[in-house]
Amino acid sequence: MRYRYSTGKDGKLEKKALVYTHDEHGINVGNVDNEAVGVIQRLKDMGYETYIVGGAVRDLILGKKPKDFDIVSEASPVQIRKIFRNSRIIGRRFKLVHVYFGPRIYEVSTFRSLRDGLTGNTFGTIEEDVLRRDFTMNALFYDPGQQIVVDYIGGMKDIQAKRVKAIIPLATIFKDDPVRMIRAVKYAAATGFTLPLPLKWKIKAQSPLLASISPSRLTEEIFKIINSPYAASIVEALDGLGLYAYLQPDASRLMRGSTGFRIRYLRSLAALNGEGFKNRPGETLGALINDYMEDTTDPELSTSENYKAIYTAARNFVLPMNPPRFELEHAVRRFFSSRGIQIRKSQFVEKAGGPTQENAGTNTGETKSRRRRHRRKPGSKPAAK
Repeated sequence: MRYRYSTGKDGKLEKKALVYTHDEHGINVGNVDNEAVGVIQRLKDMGYETYIVGGAVRDLILGKKPKDFDIVSEASPVQIRKIFRNSRIIGRRFKLVHVYFGPRIYEVSTFRSLRDGLTGNTFGTIEEDVLRRDFTMNALFYDPGQQIVVDYIGGMKDIQAKRVKAIIPLATIFKDDPVRMIRAVKYAAATGFTLPLPLKWKIKAQSPLLASISPSRLTEEIFKIINSPYAASIVEALDGLGLYAYLQPDASRLMRGSTGFRIRYLRSLAALNGEGFKNRPGETLGALINDYMEDTTDPELSTSENYKAIYTAARNFVLPMNPPRFELEHAVRRFFSSRGIQIRKSQFVEKAGGPTQENAGTNTGETKSRRRRHRRKPGSKPAAK
């Protein structure tokens, strides 16, 4: 093990961080994305200290291959943009850079300062940046070129001890950003780590803070959860600490009121990423709403009436989540398809009040005739209104 030193206020060298070598952290460099390595090396070649940071480092240490690689550097967004032509600066307050390699996006951020507090947006040093991160397991810096992990806050020991430990004081961590409660529970459920009792108690006590979070942020978090292979475990843990009532209040209410619904709902989530999972449009979202739709479908209604009623009920059921319209449409159509009822996309159009039927059921002669009358010939002009 090596140490990283910096000059203290008295002018003397002080130990600031532990530096773990490959033999100590055991990261398989083959699990690191080649483009991410290239981005880091290019910034380092230009003289900028740069690392992989966050959940990717945690997963690499646990022997997993990360899906995404976040990169942090001392280079400013303008400097990063000049180095990579295939990039653009994003963000309003704190600027980030997205570097593009085909469909892959690599997010590069600049070290942030503590000068303006935890919510400030000024650039700083790596020593300041690490103290702004949420949990120790996500505050390790990995250099794939030198194959070293730089640890300022004991994150490696916490990973080895399998515990989720906050960096920001418990008095402020969730007040500054209530979504951190969701992330703490999600990290614990996905890794099998424990939540220390003080952290768990603080989450239970401050769960109402989630009521102030925007639907767009909650939607983002829910999609991350249901796209995780640990979706069922995460949802069960969130519900146990009173957090799921703010993400999916109707589902949480039904789970608490009906053991049967709870079992079916968690089973549907557990089936995600299983053998039969194809990740088709609406398939993931369907795990949230299929069991509810099963209980609310009226077999005596016609197909068109059922579709409109179920679509509207499903949209209301997932509130405050606001999924893309096409995802919800696909989820509802897949629900009908699983019961032998095919709903063609052309049969329904989205209007202000929800989906309305253009021509449902079988194709009658009258419907075909109407289509022929309204079909324009190639090159013809539309009729004047």
